[in-house]
Amino acid sequence: MAFDNESFEEEESFAELFAASEREQETNRIVEGEIVEIQADDNRALVGVGDKLEGIISLDEIRDEAGELKFGVGDKIKVMITGYYNERPKISYKKVLEQEKTIEFIDAHKENFEDLVIDGVITKKNRGGYVVEADDVTFFMPRSLAAFKDSEDVVGKKIKAQVVKIDPADNSIVLSRRKLFNEERKKKKEIIDKIMADDVVVEGVIKKITSYGMFVDVGGVDGLVHYNEISYKGPVNPAKLYKEGDTVTVKAIAYDKDKRHLSLSVKAVQADPWAEVESELDEGDTITVTVSNIENYGAFVDLGNDIEGFLHISEITWDKNVKNPADYLTLGQEIDVEVIEIDPKTHKLRVSLKRLLPKPFDEFMKKHSEGEVVSGTVTSLTDFGAFVRIDGVEGLLHNQDISWDKNTKAKDVLKSGDEVEVKIAKINEADQKISLNRKTLLESPIDKFAANNKVNTVVSGTIRDIKDFGVFVSLEDGVDALIRDEDLAPLNKEELEVGQTIEAAIANIDTRRDRIRLSVKKLDYIKNQAMLEEINDTESHSLGDLIKDQIKK
Repeated sequence: MAFDNESFEEEESFAELFAASEREQETNRIVEGEIVEIQADDNRALVGVGDKLEGIISLDEIRDEAGELKFGVGDKIKVMITGYYNERPKISYKKVLEQEKTIEFIDAHKENFEDLVIDGVITKKNRGGYVVEADDVTFFMPRSLAAFKDSEDVVGKKIKAQVVKIDPADNSIVLSRRKLFNEERKKKKEIIDKIMADDVVVEGVIKKITSYGMFVDVGGVDGLVHYNEISYKGPVNPAKLYKEGDTVTVKAIAYDKDKRHLSLSVKAVQADPWAEVESELDEGDTITVTVSNIENYGAFVDLGNDIEGFLHISEITWDKNVKNPADYLTLGQEIDVEVIEIDPKTHKLRVSLKRLLPKPFDEFMKKHSEGEVVSGTVTSLTDFGAFVRIDGVEGLLHNQDISWDKNTKAKDVLKSGDEVEVKIAKINEADQKISLNRKTLLESPIDKFAANNKVNTVVSGTIRDIKDFGVFVSLEDGVDALIRDEDLAPLNKEELEVGQTIEAAIANIDTRRDRIRLSVKKLDYIKNQAMLEEINDTESHSLGDLIKDQIKK
């Protein structure tokens, strides 16, 4: 009995599998049904599809554009059975419309579809490939023809693909992205081979403008015109000359097969103006140009034939303190300049404005001479002195020529913008340098010292420094004097120290060279002479007294 029950269960299981198989074969089958009930509250309708089976359909599928129902209870309606759920068929009216659209598409294109490309959306993915829909037409794209990575999530993605097969018997249309890509590559290669031929000039349409150039469509292939390839002037902002959609004439100049980058040029179509420059211009020529752009470091000037020259800030004026070229030049201004460098290979041309202007140093030489006292303006201060502008030329006032006080520096007594009276100490015409002196216009401490002291006067001072050749002594009013080694006797130099007081006699005063020499040796001599005179005076006095005494007797 148990055996019989087991056989019955196996038989029942097989029957269920067979029935499921039969139903699976019935899916995607179109049948004519009848609407038996509309359940507006649930937004659905019950449709009888035969065999006492009813399917459920959303009311949204049977509404017209105005939102009204196209069918009512009792109306016949074609639906597609798409599957089963708990014995109830799953049906769709929309699928029928799509099937009809698909059939229409097949009928229209079954004889000629080789060049047919569709734009669609991937709506489903299965083990075999992808379902694509476009204009209510359903297509199938096998995985091997999709050109997607397995890891890519492409459902919902918009794609372009080429129709490769239409089967009216199965109502199926097969797509391939891979073939479309291959066809496009082949077409692009043909276009690139054609335009890469020598001297082939083509017209293209600007698709996109960027900061580094613009992308141009030439017969279905995009190429880049770098901003260096727009004009012979050099780098140009394409947005100032073009806009997207403009037509331009270009020539292909390079193609990178690995990166599949096509390089185009606008300027290559034009005659190279640098050939004319090379043949007609020489360094040293004077030309008239127009200021086209002003930067902090100089200005660009237009020669009028798509060539720009560069006027560096240092070549605008002889004034070395130029801070902004805009203080001397304006956009659109016409100026005469001298050509100072031409490099046709690198397309560089440098010009100078100042070389056509009088040199301030030459003008200074005409007006001034050494020894002249002039007034100037302090332009800058450094650790070693101050620069003073006199009639457009700067001279150096060194720290040692600021004051008779050797510890005084320019920064201590001057500031930028001060007016200062100086003497022109030296003019170096070869190096175009001017040395100035301020302290010679002030009273010299040595002159003052010389007025109150003479040679052989005994003075005392403080040892300021000890050198190999002698000892420097600080005297009154900041005056320094030198005692040479040979003049130190009878003192022992090794016993002397900085800061020690020392007494000596004035050996020499040279006001012209601001030098005073002292001598301890001379002081010793003077003292010895004084002692002898005193002794002589004493001895003379004693002899006279004896003579007087003899006379009286």
